Parts: sequence; C-alpha cells; structure tokens
Amino acid sequence: MSTLGWIILTGLAMCAIAVIGVITLALRPESLERLLIPLVAFAAGSLIGGALFHMLPAAIGAGMSPLGVGTATAAGFTVFFLLEELLHWRHCQRPESAAARPLTYLVLIGDGLHNFLGGLAIGSAFLVDVRLGLTSWLAAAAHEIPQELGDFGVLVHSGWSRRRALVFNVLSALTFLGGGLVAYALSRQVNVSLLIPFAAGNFLYIAASDLVPEINRQESSRRLHVAAFLLGLIALFIAALALP
Repeated sequence: MSTLGWIILTGLAMCAIAVIGVITLALRPESLERLLIPLVAFAAGSLIGGALFHMLPAAIGAGMSPLGVGTATAAGFTVFFLLEELLHWRHCQRPESAAARPLTYLVLIGDGLHNFLGGLAIGSAFLVDVRLGLTSWLAAAAHEIPQELGDFGVLVHSGWSRRRALVFNVLSALTFLGGGLVAYALSRQVNVSLLIPFAAGNFLYIAASDLVPEINRQESSRRLHVAAFLLGLIALFIAALALP
C-alpha cells in the first residue's frame, strides 16, 4: 500500500474509534469508571512509550541534531500546554449560566484541534517510515479510546441527543485525516520529519499533564492502574524491538 493509502486508512480508522462512545449508554457510571481508568493508564504508558521508544529515536535517525530534537519536542509540549490553557480560559470567561452549552463546543473544538495536530504529526511519521507511522498511530489510538468515551459522555450528559453527539464526535475525528493529508501535501515543500519530535512532545504532554494526574486521583485499584500503565509502556517497547 502507498504512503498516502496508509494515511487515509489510519485517518478513517481514527474516525471509526469515535463511534466507540456509544457503549457509554449501556454502562452504569460505576462500570464506566472501572473500564475507563485502566484504559487511561494503558494510554498513558502507550503515549510515553511511543514518544521515547519510537519517535525520538526516529528523529535522531533522520539526521536531526540532539538539540534540534529537544527543541522540537519542547515546542510540541508547549503548543499543547498553550492550547489547553486557551480552552480553559475561554471556558472561564463564559457567564456561569451559559457554561454548560459552550462547554460541549469547547470539548469538540479542543478535540478537533488535537486530532488535526495529531494527524499532521502521524502523517509525517508515515512519510518517514510506514512502521513508525503505524506504531505512532497505535499509541495515539490507545489514547483516543478513553478520550472518546469521556467526550461522548459529556455531550450526552449536557443534553445532546445520542445521534447528534455521535455525528459531531465523528466530525471532530475527521480532522485527524485532514492533518494527515496536509502533511502529505506539504511533504515536498518542507522537511516533515521535524514534526516527529514535535508529536513526541504532544504525546508526553498528554500523558504527563492529563492522563497521569487522572490516574493518581483514583483511590482504588492502584495496582491495576500501575499494571495497565506498564502494559502500555512494555507493548511499545516490544514493538520497537520488533520493528527497528
């Protein structure tokens, strides 16, 4: 399959993951929490493993200097930090009585921007090497599953119909495909390998700032959460050995 074919296929697969949120409707809140937190822990390990075992070594292997890799990684970390801070600030500026409805749109806007940047970076990974693209996509997909479960629950809880929440979740996920296609279109004009450590910074920020604190807030099943985190980390380490 061509590189463009892989970018399109994985972009559509990420859209399919957005549909997973419908299972929240069949679960009680306590059952959802028991399912969600181990998935979050696994996603955190996968994102860190994807960044450390695949993306950063690939950037160095592509000829980037260590300082350049560190700079691009810091840029990726900082951009996601600023994006999250901007969304929180916009939400806090809303009148309290109008908070619920804008919050749903902020969730979708934030998810759409996140997916676009992720698609841009992972599309670039496919342009460097298909194996790197696949492992990066798997790490991102591990994060998307618990995120989509949570986002769908927020939308329905805020009064959206199941159909509307599902449609908008899928539309938000389509920006991932858009980012991948933009990376492909720009590949002849710019060195897209610069986006690999940038994406590593994204992965590290999401894991360290959003996912790990969420895991640490849980008072029960800590051993299960640690095991799930290590499983995600080990899975990406094994993949690095199997796909050098």
